[in-house]
Amino acid sequence: MKLQKLATPETIESKILILRNKKILLDKDLAGLYEVKPIALRQQVKRNLERFPDDFMFQLTNKEVETMVSQNVIPSKKYFGGHLPYAFTQEGIAMLSSVIRSKKAVDVNIQIMRVFVKIREFIYTHKELAQKINQLERKYDHHDYQIQKLFDKTRDIPILPEKQIKIDGFNKTKK
Repeated sequence: MKLQKLATPETIESKILILRNKKILLDKDLAGLYEVKPIALRQQVKRNLERFPDDFMFQLTNKEVETMVSQNVIPSKKYFGGHLPYAFTQEGIAMLSSVIRSKKAVDVNIQIMRVFVKIREFIYTHKELAQKINQLERKYDHHDYQIQKLFDKTRDIPILPEKQIKIDGFNKTKK
């Protein structure tokens, strides 16, 4: 039995894009991960459109594709083979496993779901950390205010002129 090589989490992460405020994977990238032709993936999706509501999958607009080209997300419009690509959210990718039934697709979907969970955990941890930093900043802002008041008060202390005092018996003697 031939052991298939799974896509690495790094490979999957590199293909995740944010579009319309959603983390998505494009049909062409998913087809590459599943090792199927993009047209075969799109055909299976079109045969099962009722499984893919708008929050699971949507088709990119010309403007979105042009923006992706201008921002060097993709090399050119030709990258998509002459059609507007489909974008799949995490839920849409999970649904793909019921449409594309190969062992490879199921295994890759498991990897993709793990990556999405890892990203969500990272974001959650980042939010907690950001909240703690904000709390510390507020705490230190208060302390900074108090320290500033202390400095202001020290500036009000009059500076007395220095007096030189000569004490006998403390002079250095030469031999």
